[in-house]
Parts: sequence; structure tokens; C-alpha cells
Amino acid sequence: MFNRILVAIDGSKMSEKALKSAFNFAKERYSKIGVIHVEKNLGVTEGMPSATIDKIFSEQSIESEDLLNQASSFAEKEGIEIEVQFVMGEPAIQIVKKADEGNYQLIIMGSRGLGSIRGLMLGSVSQKVSQLSHCPVLIIK
Repeated sequence: MFNRILVAIDGSKMSEKALKSAFNFAKERYSKIGVIHVEKNLGVTEGMPSATIDKIFSEQSIESEDLLNQASSFAEKEGIEIEVQFVMGEPAIQIVKKADEGNYQLIIMGSRGLGSIRGLMLGSVSQKVSQLSHCPVLIIK
């Protein structure tokens, strides 16, 4: 039934559980897994030095790449092939958009993320995804 599954991760314990759940689905149903990490656009203020902006974006990119590499390594150990995506923007909107574009039939995500400062998926993000999505959303607690 769910041949294509998109799992949203942010490095939190809940997103790790969501990733494991997605892998279990994949093993049982021979599903294809997409893994997405969305970094919220940081508020860049007028007059902020470009070196500071570059540093912020560079750090975000490195952290995101590390997170997706960890997911890829975990998938490889489990014998599962995944497709990873890094996107900037409003997390809930980007997750739903990528699910639609990729014809995913299920979104799996954690119920809570890392928190408002560094986090991607607060409870409100998973709730918003479940409201906006055209496919079922499995929220892992």
C-alpha cells in the first residue's frame, strides 16, 4: 500500500524513531524511502555583515549534511536504499511540497523536534503537516 515513504528528520530522538519506523515499513513492504531535512530560514536582519550570514548558512549546511550522512549510513547498515533531500524554508510546507512532488504515499515524522531555537519539527510542525498533507501522516511518539 505504501510504496513510497517520506521521513522527515531533524536530529532529535523522535526523528530517529521516525527513521527506524520508516525502515521497518520499507523492509516489510519493499517501500522506497525518501529522507528530508528542512532548515528553517534564519532571520537575517538588515545590516548584518555578509561574513556573518555566510558563516550561519555554512554551519547550517554542514550540520544538515552530517545529519543526512548519518541517515544514509544507518540505512546502508539496514540494507535499505534511501534518497536524501536538504531543503531550506518553512518546515511543514516544504515537507508537504516534497511529498507531493515525489508522489510519496506516506509521511513519517516525530511528534516533537529539537526545540524552537535549533529545532525543525516542533509539535506544531507535525500537526501542520498532518493538516496540509494529501497523503497519510504517521506521527511517531
